[in-house]
Amino acid sequence: MADFLLLMSILSIWISVTESIVIMAGAIRFINKQEKKGIQIPENMDHYPTVTVMVPAHNEGLVIVSTVEHILRLNYPEHKVQVIVIADNCTDDTAERLKALKAKSSYADRDFTILERKGIGGKSGALNDGLELAWGEWICIYDADAAPERNALMFLTQKALENPEKQGAVFGRNKARNRGQNFLSRCINLELVTVQRVHHTGLWELFKLGTIPGTNYIIKANLIREIGGWDPDAITEDTAVSFDILTRGQLIALAPQAEAYQQEPEQLKVYMKQRERWSKGNYQVVIDNIKHLFDRTSWRIKLHVLYYAASYFWFMIAIIVSDIIFVSNLVYQVIALFNPNVISPFQFSGDVYVYLVIAWALMYYIYVLQINLALSADIGQSNTQNFIVACLSYFTYAQLFLVISVKAFVSLIGDKLFRRETKWYKTQRFG
Repeated sequence: MADFLLLMSILSIWISVTESIVIMAGAIRFINKQEKKGIQIPENMDHYPTVTVMVPAHNEGLVIVSTVEHILRLNYPEHKVQVIVIADNCTDDTAERLKALKAKSSYADRDFTILERKGIGGKSGALNDGLELAWGEWICIYDADAAPERNALMFLTQKALENPEKQGAVFGRNKARNRGQNFLSRCINLELVTVQRVHHTGLWELFKLGTIPGTNYIIKANLIREIGGWDPDAITEDTAVSFDILTRGQLIALAPQAEAYQQEPEQLKVYMKQRERWSKGNYQVVIDNIKHLFDRTSWRIKLHVLYYAASYFWFMIAIIVSDIIFVSNLVYQVIALFNPNVISPFQFSGDVYVYLVIAWALMYYIYVLQINLALSADIGQSNTQNFIVACLSYFTYAQLFLVISVKAFVSLIGDKLFRRETKWYKTQRFG
């Protein structure tokens, strides 16, 4: 039994490594193509679609003014943009700060609505209420802490117009604007850059497969209305909407030059709560969509389900099992130095254990390689400090995912068994 568990762990790690290499190959091809094209700011598009920008804000007094000012200054025809900020069940000065901003003479002619809301449903409920007031052809979402770069909306709509019939949504990239605060924020930055510049680009380049993030994306207004809006019961409403888009035969396109700067957690307890909610939501999305592996939906949605299922179930379980075996053997070997009669519960035949160590070493190499590939594609981030943090993060930051995933899965099972209502958690902001 021990040999079987170890062999399955080794096989799973090798499959994970192969997947990473394939995605990296796609990312490298994408990066090379982008470098040849260069940055092309669309100064005069033939058609500017109308866009409703919505910002859900629950007790966001610390950051909301800066975010909305960035939105109001976007390089896009003002008469084509509607801005709706939803002050959702706020008990701080979010609404007052927004009213003071709207009262400025420079914004007197802007279509800028402040919706003070007392409903339920968290972020999804707030977005659904805002959708009722929206008149744009496209709906653009920014979180309250996500300050878009000046040309972000232009890049998003430009990408949408390349294939408006097929592309139901377009997403950009998000950067950590507080990445240098401490070791945690530096690690989050490395994760964010790697996901944005390797995983997203590789999947889009190879399979035209994308997933909208929670912020900095646009979606067709008629499509989100057809879906029924954002699901109030979904913990990660963005991932749930992504699957709904793909099941309708629409693509979620990547606009790599559309960037926004967001605030990341600076405290471990805040980070753990945020990521546990994300993991829990992604588990739920996989469970809700696993049926698509056996129906007549397209290969793209099946691949998307497999990618999430492998990441959150198969590979995670394999890593946990292999870690338990590895640590247990180390502990028993140390004990055996003082008591030779102690025997490890995991006894392996031949060189199986050596293969596991080799697989781990390769996985670590690929982990660091992915991060440094991503950093090399982001101006100013490929430096000695980030390289050292990348090497250390595997043994520290990356291991938190195991704890987070287990806690999230146990919490989800508890919700199902005891019929507990899932509560939406808002990430704490910092001044």
